[in-house]
Amino acid sequence: QLQLVESGGGLVQPGGSLRLSCAASGFTLYYYAIGWFRQAPGKEREGVSCVSSSGGSTNYADSVKGRFTISRDNAKNTVYLQMNSLKPEDTAVYYCAATIDKYCSGYGPDLYNYWGQGTQVTVSS
Repeated sequence: QLQLVESGGGLVQPGGSLRLSCAASGFTLYYYAIGWFRQAPGKEREGVSCVSSSGGSTNYADSVKGRFTISRDNAKNTVYLQMNSLKPEDTAVYYCAATIDKYCSGYGPDLYNYWGQGTQVTVSS
């Protein structure tokens, strides 16, 4: 069974950090570009960051540039999202998704073939 599983979410104070992980089972992430998305209550899902299959190319939404870093360890079949200087507006359910495209071609949901179940991130004092 092909699965993506996110972990690492939780409650953190403003200014704090979290590292999300996206682990694959049943397939090898090496061939896929991976995107991170988030959805806050009452809002549409938005693309946050993307990394190419090799890890050599990354992309970030303007709202997270300079604070979030995406990386991947293909040997561990895992992609990470390091989130620093978190703000209350970062509160959302975070999802990872895999696209058979080797490069990040955008954040349209139809571009992505596999999705995780999501992990909750809450930024609050």
